[in-house]
Amino acid sequence: MTLKFVPAIVAVVIAASLPFGAQAQDKTAPKPTKAAAQHVVDIIRADKAKSKVYCDMADLGDKIDQAFQKKDEKTVDALSQKMDDMSASLGPEYVALMDGLQELEPDSKVAQEIGDLFEPLDSLCGEK
Repeated sequence: MTLKFVPAIVAVVIAASLPFGAQAQDKTAPKPTKAAAQHVVDIIRADKAKSKVYCDMADLGDKIDQAFQKKDEKTVDALSQKMDDMSASLGPEYVALMDGLQELEPDSKVAQEIGDLFEPLDSLCGEK
């Protein structure tokens, strides 16, 4: 991967949800913090199965981005649903963090700092 996974996928998810009418959540997601992000990274890194799911999601994020660039709404929706299903296996902390990141501007300082915390996980996935 040439981009950091978390900021890139957050940007893809946000961009994909806008034109295609993603469902609104009933409650506001908690504001993400660096401490919460580090906790999530530690959880995923300590579990080989979760690390594999994270890397599989990174690959899926690349496919979502490609489909989005082609304006293939059906594929974006299907892959996004698959990613949602996979994200649940990373734990409620991960889901809450990602929900909170969707509320941030992808280029914001906080989003970038949180993305930086995921670099050790990204390095586990290797180059694609």
